[in-house]
Amino acid sequence: MNTEHNQSAAVRAVVAYAAFEAAHWVGDYLVQQDTDAKAKGKHGPAGIAACARHTASYTATQALALYAANRYLRVGITWRRAAAGLALSAATHFVADRCAGHWSDDSDDAPLLVRAAHAAGHSGWLVADPGAGPLMDQAWHHGWIALAAVVVSGQDD
Repeated sequence: MNTEHNQSAAVRAVVAYAAFEAAHWVGDYLVQQDTDAKAKGKHGPAGIAACARHTASYTATQALALYAANRYLRVGITWRRAAAGLALSAATHFVADRCAGHWSDDSDDAPLLVRAAHAAGHSGWLVADPGAGPLMDQAWHHGWIALAAVVVSGQDD
């Protein structure tokens, strides 16, 4: 194994993670429009559209942060790897945000991720604590952000 390559991949992963994490907070709270935050979990086309708008602005925020970090620090993140990591972050962000307002719902009509959280034994917490859903949402986001950063850190063949 090439130690220099491994070190540079590790540096790219750390840079991507830091950029994605910082941009996550900005994109999820400062950039997101109130109307989209309220509607993104609603059933039907209006909810899907609100979630798509939020996911687009969130992903643009992450892309800008990743671009700036890579350009300034010159760590060698390729556009293909950046696009793959951003796609993973965007897709998983959309999935979680469609659950907004549904985390306490333990019915068969709840979104798949919500049903999975209940099936994993979190029903008591999700039903009793109004803050549990947002925490589950954030845990989901941060886990996927870490994996997206690893995707970004690779090297194109």
